[in-house]
Amino acid sequence: MYQTVILFFVFVFFSLVSFSQINDSVHHHFSFASSGTINKTQETSSYVLTNAAGYEVSKKKIGFNAGASWIYGQQDKKLSNNDISVSSNLDFLKNKQKFYYWALLNFDESYSLKINYRFQSGIGVGYTFVNNPTLNFVISDGFVYETSDLTDPVLGKDIYQTVRNSFRVKYKWSYKNTVILQGTDFIQPSLISLKDYILKFNNQLSLRLNKWLAINATMDYNKISRTNRENLLVTYGVTVDKYF
Repeated sequence: MYQTVILFFVFVFFSLVSFSQINDSVHHHFSFASSGTINKTQETSSYVLTNAAGYEVSKKKIGFNAGASWIYGQQDKKLSNNDISVSSNLDFLKNKQKFYYWALLNFDESYSLKINYRFQSGIGVGYTFVNNPTLNFVISDGFVYETSDLTDPVLGKDIYQTVRNSFRVKYKWSYKNTVILQGTDFIQPSLISLKDYILKFNNQLSLRLNKWLAINATMDYNKISRTNRENLLVTYGVTVDKYF
């Protein structure tokens, strides 16, 4: 596990170093979103805290983005969520042409999904159908190698490796840069067994108040067939982001 974490940070480091070797303009984008829900009655009590941060940097030929999220929750003083996700993605030629190449590294831990750890690395291709100030629509496909430590509902501890097909749909629609609907949705079936699959959907509706502040509603859905676990989280909160 520690080797995979080290590999993740090596990938991030060399991705950022590559930008210093290209002499065109650089664009940066940083975002942070936080939300929470508390529910308390005479019989029950629950709360969920969600935090997410993202960073993007792009040049004409290369784009890099990294993100991290943490969801923590309790139900009647019992742990319901302690879910951590860290991801990074490197795109080549995405800003130059419709057809491009990508590489990724993902790391996850999730109490609700019974993931002790999951590490993914992969490469693939993508195609940009539309890219203008109002609408962006991209699909991508490729292969990822996965090594995981899960908790199987029947067998208990389940350490395994597999190769998955990773299909992604990414979109963003905006109205006068005030109302924004965007999402990134993954389907990842194993090449060994189609009964072994991962679903990961993230969709968000935002109302921008000014250049750096927006209120938003987000829906996250995750399912892992191997552990027969799923979660659905709908949150409301604020996002602070900055382009520079």
